[in-house]
Parts: sequence; structure tokens; C-alpha cells
Amino acid sequence: MVNRAPDGRAGIDAALVRRLVGAQFPRWSGLAVEPVAVDGWDNRTYRLGSDKTVRLPTAAGYVPAVAKENTWLPRLAPALPLAVPPVLGLGEPGEGYPYPWSVRGWLDGETVAAGRVADLTALALDLAAFLHALRRCDTRGAPAAGEHSWWRGASPAHYDEETRRCLDVLGDEVDTGRARAVWESALATGWEDEPVWFHGDIAPGNLLLTGGRLSAVIDFGTSGVGDPACDLVIAWGLFSGQSRTAFREALGLDPGTWARARGWALWKSLLVLSQTRDTDPAQAAVHRRIIAEVLGDQAVFGEVT
Repeated sequence: MVNRAPDGRAGIDAALVRRLVGAQFPRWSGLAVEPVAVDGWDNRTYRLGSDKTVRLPTAAGYVPAVAKENTWLPRLAPALPLAVPPVLGLGEPGEGYPYPWSVRGWLDGETVAAGRVADLTALALDLAAFLHALRRCDTRGAPAAGEHSWWRGASPAHYDEETRRCLDVLGDEVDTGRARAVWESALATGWEDEPVWFHGDIAPGNLLLTGGRLSAVIDFGTSGVGDPACDLVIAWGLFSGQSRTAFREALGLDPGTWARARGWALWKSLLVLSQTRDTDPAQAAVHRRIIAEVLGDQAVFGEVT
């Protein structure tokens, strides 16, 4: 069964998209508009014809990503070993919709999910090569980490109060002593080198597979320039054992960066678990597993003291 997000979130539906496209890109007005099978939350995404997508922010906080992607994706793309969304057009507010929006080229592939990846170690190495290339991209004039990136690329200390509140809430099901040690280790370090490009949301839903191999990376809305630790969270969310070790070794980053990455992973999973443990058992189970992976990973990343 196709898991379609319902039309109408944030007042956005296919009819609105047709009106916007017809008014601002009349050359595409005859193309079919359909919601995509797997939608995100920051944006509503629609298929436009066979080779385009339309993405519309669902709230004001997601608007800065539109211009950022429009400006920087064409500059980053030539230096990256995997496909990224081609920029085809920048839409303006209209038809009762208050935000800028974008038209991108459609990228074939399916998102990473259990059962779709035959060789996780190969995926880990392909992703590490992509992140290496992204870190080498020219940063002149690029957006420094901050509010536009939801503080990805900055210190995880921005979420210190929230993390500690979650630990208080989850004290009955999380090893809070060890979790606090992991969190304190994350806050004790900082990125000492020049700022580099980061994606900000390296997650299975933003990775596309073709023929079982990683072929594209999408959704650069939280990207920017700063500390790349936030891009390592997938080490616990997807990889384990040999694939996690291969990912770490291929990236060649220092222990402090990995300590901050553990902090980012811990914060996110504590937050989601605190929000879903009573309402979404499946989602809660995913984040309990990630927390357990993060807290038990001393064999690879060094014991927390």
C-alpha cells in the first residue's frame, strides 16, 4: 500500500499546486500534479509530470531553505559524487499561499529502508565518500550554521535545556546516568578546524537507492557551513557493527567530532521518544533502539567517563 501523506496539510493540496504552477510557470501548466508516495514534514512535495517536483514549505520556519537550496545546490552539485536535486524554478507567494516555493528535477530511486540495502557496508562507504566531497566544497559566502539550519552545524549545546528536560521525563526507561555522561562529553568538545559544508539531515528518507546502491542525496534544507558532526547521526540510526566501523574509519574524523555526533543522536532520539512513547509505539521503539546503540557504543567510539 502506498503511504501517501494526506492532502491539505498547512492548507496545501494538489489544486493549489496546479494554480501556482499555472500562474507562474505556464509552460508546465498541463502537467499532472500528484502527491509523492513518501512526504516529509517541513515541506509538502508533489510530482509535476514525470520529471519534476514541487516543494512548498509548511510553515514560516522552513522558508529560508527555499532560497538557500536555490542558490547553493547548483554550486555544490558539480563537486559531489552523487546526484542532488536539480533546481528548475523558484516560485513566489500567490493564490493564497504565503511562502516562496520551488520546482526541482525528479530523481529516480527509492529511499533507504530495511530490506532494500543488501550491503550496508558498501552504503556506508558510499555515504562517507559523499560527505568527504561535501566537506571539501567551497565555503566562500556560504550560510553559517544558525537558525536557518535549526542549529545543525553549531554546538549541540543549543539543545541542552531540552535534552535535560527529556532525561527528566524519561528517567523510568533510559539509563540517565550514562546518557548524561554522553551528553556532557558532547558539550565538552568543539569543531576546531575551518567551518565546512554539512547537509544537516543525513537520514534514510533523504538517501535514494538505485539498483540497491546509493545514488542520490536530497533535502538540503538544513544545510550550511560549520561543524559536520550532525551528519554522523546515521551511524547509530542505520549502521551497526562492520558498517558503522567502516563509516567511521572512512570519514577520518577526530574523537571529539564523534562525541558531538553521539550527542546529536541522543538529543534527537530522546526528544522523539518523549513525544511518542504514549502515542506511537512503533516510532518509540525505533528511538529506544537508537538510544541503546548510542549509550552502548563504547567499543567503537571510546568509553564515556
